[in-house]
Amino acid sequence: MIEFDLAETPIRELNGRLHKLPPDTNERAWRVVNPRGAHSVAVGLTQPIEVRIEGHVGYYCAGMNKEATVVIDGQCGWGLAENIMSGVVRVTGNASQGVAATGRGGLVVVEGDAGARCGVSMKGVDIVVAGSVGHMSAFMAQRGRLVVCGDAGDDLGDSIYEAAIYVGGKTGRLGADCVEKEMTAQHVADLRALLDRAGIEADPAKFRRFGSARKLYHFDVDHADSY
Repeated sequence: MIEFDLAETPIRELNGRLHKLPPDTNERAWRVVNPRGAHSVAVGLTQPIEVRIEGHVGYYCAGMNKEATVVIDGQCGWGLAENIMSGVVRVTGNASQGVAATGRGGLVVVEGDAGARCGVSMKGVDIVVAGSVGHMSAFMAQRGRLVVCGDAGDDLGDSIYEAAIYVGGKTGRLGADCVEKEMTAQHVADLRALLDRAGIEADPAKFRRFGSARKLYHFDVDHADSY
């Protein structure tokens, strides 16, 4: 395992070394210590490596991730795993706003709570939050799944397209065009598989499913107040 101490070396050097790794690299296990709230740690990774960050990080950690597994042992600021393409990003604490915004693939796991706009404009990523999420989560979500084991704030799924939302706790006011849907046996099985992959213990049979009512796909004057 290669250790990188951000108290002694700038973040630019860490990211630069990670970006230059060739496809056949044998430097696949990295340990980052003393992040001390640094921004943009381990961004733009494109190789199937593992990076463990021991401590709290700031904005945009593990953004644009592809192939890599990134674990943050601590809390993180907004924009965690923004525009993730593939791989796995996990935070053992809480995450701020905009978790996995515009994410196109991969898996993002928050073992604590997540702030507002979790999964905003998600386009295929799977997000599992063991705690609760803030307001306007899954806003304009297009594809993928958002799983909230706790409660969800107001305006959940506002202007949602074809993404799926599962909530184990309470929900506030639903967003425009977001409705509760039937939870079938197949949905329960799919959710169980996703929770197992995320390493989160929860009973999938106790979740509710939400998605699009499909009334905002095209402008309709009868629904003008909803836009």
